[in-house]
Amino acid sequence: MSQTSCSSQPLPVFNRCTPLDISCYAKFAEAVVTFVSDNSVLHRLIAGVAASKEIIIGLCVLALVLSMILMVIIRYISAVLVWILTSLVVLGSLAGTSVLWWLYIDHRLYGNDTSTKVVKEEVDVSRDNGQALLVYAIAATVFTIILLLLMLFMRKRVALTIALFHVAGKVFIHLPLLTLQPFVTFLALLLFWIYWILVLLFLGTTGNPVQNEETGLTEFRLTGPLQYLTWYHAVGLVWISEFILACQQMTVAGAVVTYYFTRDKNRLPMTPILSSVLRLVRYHLGTVAKGSFIITLVKIPRLILMYIHNQLKGKENACARCLLKTCICCLWCLEKCLNYLNQNAYAATAINSTSFCTSARDAFVILVENALRVATINAVGDFVLFLGKILIVTSTAFAGVLLLNYQRDYAEWLLPLIIVCLFAFLVAHCFLSIFEIVVDVLFLCFAIDTKYNDGTPGKEFFMDKALMEFVESSRRLERAVERGRSRVKEAVSEGAEMKPMKKIKMPGVCWVLASYQFCNLIPVLPAFIFSVTSSSDLRSCPLDFLSSQSKI
Repeated sequence: MSQTSCSSQPLPVFNRCTPLDISCYAKFAEAVVTFVSDNSVLHRLIAGVAASKEIIIGLCVLALVLSMILMVIIRYISAVLVWILTSLVVLGSLAGTSVLWWLYIDHRLYGNDTSTKVVKEEVDVSRDNGQALLVYAIAATVFTIILLLLMLFMRKRVALTIALFHVAGKVFIHLPLLTLQPFVTFLALLLFWIYWILVLLFLGTTGNPVQNEETGLTEFRLTGPLQYLTWYHAVGLVWISEFILACQQMTVAGAVVTYYFTRDKNRLPMTPILSSVLRLVRYHLGTVAKGSFIITLVKIPRLILMYIHNQLKGKENACARCLLKTCICCLWCLEKCLNYLNQNAYAATAINSTSFCTSARDAFVILVENALRVATINAVGDFVLFLGKILIVTSTAFAGVLLLNYQRDYAEWLLPLIIVCLFAFLVAHCFLSIFEIVVDVLFLCFAIDTKYNDGTPGKEFFMDKALMEFVESSRRLERAVERGRSRVKEAVSEGAEMKPMKKIKMPGVCWVLASYQFCNLIPVLPAFIFSVTSSSDLRSCPLDFLSSQSKI
């Protein structure tokens, strides 16, 4: 080992030289203080943090409390938020389209008035601008029409999102310990990361000591099979981190499934979350390990490609850069899809107590059968939760501005506010992510409940009253639509009977009737094709949970 600048003997820690003399640390601290003192801006920022440490701690606690409160009261404000956001999006699209057309018309009128007074170059530029405005206006018009059609056809499914948010709020009232899941998960991740860093330090000093001739320091170089341990350790970091997050999802899914399929909510188990953890440890650790390993198989190549892209930045050609970005984007999308499918597979495992592959298959079938509902819940629900995060961050930042107002040096506000806002967003993201998991699990339970039960004696629904009202309103609307279709059929049949067969010389009527019957078959064609191509065990999900409620 090389000697340090201090006169004391080094203390080996992880085969590194650590001075024993306190004066060495004093000199280092003095150097840091000198650097901070010389930099006036950094000195003022650190001084602002030191002077506002009590306020920062208080604001962090405020963000924590606001996140917990929002998870409970979002059931009351979800309807208002959803419809306000829907109205704002539609009005914003209409306003943007109108402004673009107004600019295009104004540009055409202005160009026609001044085309004789400007030079040829300006005329060309004006023509290009007009064409660009026309393209923008047409694109905005198409987008607005598509958006209006989506809002028209998906308005019922927006009501389902609101009902799910309402029931999710009730879940947190009956299962308040769910709010502690982010803390437990963060603690588990923190302990694992500390362990991972310690092992990495040991790996860094494992191998054969070799003295560097240029610096004179001793380096440890891994040889043989030991040189692959670093890569193995890196893969373990990703896999175990995903495993811990998957355990959280499985625990939440088990507790929510217990809540949903218990008819009398007053007879819930004393500790449904603890029961879910015990079932996870006893039966489903392999399921969680397999799901997290699949995510690792997709994430590792994406991280490698990102590393290659950063290393080759500015050196590769445009084609290679585009290809790398495309591969990274595709792997990212695949990872997100697999994450969502894994989460629903864990919920199906909690319901049926089946293996990972079987649960993933059953969950995929349910999601495909309810594709429009899934799209609506993900689009509207995620946007509402994102607004909830923004609400918590802005409320915490506003409180911070009010509390820091006594400091007239506004430059000292910057770092405390940044720390508070980052912490508030992190806390809001952790808590509302649990809320999002609860909503997704509730939707899967609702889809399975409506698929295998119809409300008749012996097949009663397990769902909450809010979801029951949504089902009843949907059935009333379907009955009204069926009555309208039957009246149309009767009118068409009566019109056909009034004319003799020999006088019917209009083949168009036959085409109209055939087209009408084909349109009636369109909704059932996917289900028919799926039932023919799928196996018998895929069509008949056992749903042991529904058949025997005592298995929870």
